[in-house]
Amino acid sequence: MTRGIGDPRELLGMRSPAATLIVWFYALTFALLAVVSHDGVSAFWPLPVAVLVVTCGAVALIRIDGDPLPIPATLVLAAIGPVSCALVLSVLAAPGSIPHQAQAWPLGASTVIYTFMCVRGRTWYAWLGFAATTGIFVAWSIQIGQSAGHGVTVSTINLPPLLMATFFAYKLRPDAQATFELREQTTRRVAAEAADSAMLEERDGQLRRLDELARPLLERIRTESDLNADERLACRLLEAYLRDTLRAPALADAPVSAAARAARTRGVEVILLDDRGMDTAPAEVRDRFLTAVADELDAARDGAVTVRVLPPGRKAAATVLANSGNAVRRIEFGPDGLPIQPVQEPSRLDSSRCP
Repeated sequence: MTRGIGDPRELLGMRSPAATLIVWFYALTFALLAVVSHDGVSAFWPLPVAVLVVTCGAVALIRIDGDPLPIPATLVLAAIGPVSCALVLSVLAAPGSIPHQAQAWPLGASTVIYTFMCVRGRTWYAWLGFAATTGIFVAWSIQIGQSAGHGVTVSTINLPPLLMATFFAYKLRPDAQATFELREQTTRRVAAEAADSAMLEERDGQLRRLDELARPLLERIRTESDLNADERLACRLLEAYLRDTLRAPALADAPVSAAARAARTRGVEVILLDDRGMDTAPAEVRDRFLTAVADELDAARDGAVTVRVLPPGRKAAATVLANSGNAVRRIEFGPDGLPIQPVQEPSRLDSSRCP
């Protein structure tokens, strides 16, 4: 059989609520047949047991994952026909008499199981189960005084559905494989196109932002020989902002960028680094952390502030190191975006140790 195709249950709707409804209708049908055809049986209890056996098989066909069916499940399903037929035939009419045709309902019930075993990629096992079921009927026919041909005749009535399922397995399953492969290729192509589109949109957005920020200063540099102090400061701030967007994309948030620009304007050295530890963090965690970073930058009046998002897998997700004169503070943030230890109090360097 063809291996590795997508689950044919999806193609045939076997995972839909309608399929579940059909399974229960199947169970009800054969339960009614067992009840209305119980005349002449020597014991009634094997009949509901046989109904339960075929019902479990039908449920397994639509519930068990894998294509083809897993071998353990396949062997159990293949045994459903012989087991259910043996249960019913063992309590039918005494030898020498022929029962009502409806009393052979386990054969039809098991044929349905075998038909869908072919659909699920286990054609040979389905035929093996059907052959074993036919053997049970042949043995029973001989026991009641009929010929072996009688058992074969009763069994072969159910051959057409199994033959059609076999045709499906060997002719249409390859087409199903092509269908699933085409769908998978389409999904991959759409995902790739979406990723390319997002990348192009991001690039275009960055180019527009760069044009808005850098063009006025570049025009000023091109037309004027000297820049005043404010213009030189604007150039340094723009250069620092562009460097931040490249080195620390996770920190290129509007509040953080604004706070970093304001801190640099006050003379604070701001260094932003991103080692990708926040890339997969939830949005609320990132927002919480970025708000704390912006607050720390707003509080800085001199010295230097270094913000680093650490690599994935660390106990701390990020650190903030604030150095103001002789006071140094280090804050570590956990994966939840909250400080994992209290902010350290400023510690003054011992001036007596300085040369």
